[in-house]
Amino acid sequence: MATSGIHYSTILSSERIHRKPIHLYPSINRKPISNFQRIPSRPLYPLIATSATAKSGAKPSSVSERVFFDGGAHYGDLVTNLLLGFTLLWVPLTLAAVSRAFYLRYRFTDRRVTVVSGLSGQDRSDFEYKVIKNVQVVPRFLGEWGDIVITLKDGTVVDLRSVPMFREIADYCRFMAKESSSS
Repeated sequence: MATSGIHYSTILSSERIHRKPIHLYPSINRKPISNFQRIPSRPLYPLIATSATAKSGAKPSSVSERVFFDGGAHYGDLVTNLLLGFTLLWVPLTLAAVSRAFYLRYRFTDRRVTVVSGLSGQDRSDFEYKVIKNVQVVPRFLGEWGDIVITLKDGTVVDLRSVPMFREIADYCRFMAKESSSS
C-alpha cells in the first residue's frame, strides 16, 4: 500500500482501525538547512527577491540581487579524491574533499560574494566587491576546476577551493570590483 513514498501503519483499537502515515523519505518534509538550497544551481538567474523582501513587503526590484553563480565545490574534485583515497597517504585530502562537497556553498551576486560552510550551514562569510583588492586563480586537474584566491583591501585572504567555472567567476569578480571602485 505504498503511494509516492508514504507507507501506512495500521493501528488497531477497540472501536476502529487508525491509519497513520509513515514517511519513507523524511528529508522531503524537513526544512532546508540554508536559504541557498532553494535555488537551483545555474550560472545565470533572473532577479531573485531576498527574504527581506518577503518580510518587509517592499518591491522586489528594490532589494533583489542578480545571482551570477550559486553552487558548491566541483564534483570532479570529490571523485578524483575518492579514487586517490584508496592510497593511505591521500586519506586526509579525501576527507577534506568530502567535507567540501557536502558542507560548502559559494554564491556570487551583483552585490556580494557569500561563502556558506559548516555542518548546519550557519558559518557564513559575506563581502562586497568594493573591498576586493586582487583576484587570482589556480587551475586544478587540467583546468576543469580551480581555486580562487581573493585578497581584500584590509589584507584578508579568502581562498575558495574547487570552484567550477573558476575563470569566468574570477573575471566577474574582477569586473565587479573595478565597477564598484569607479562608482
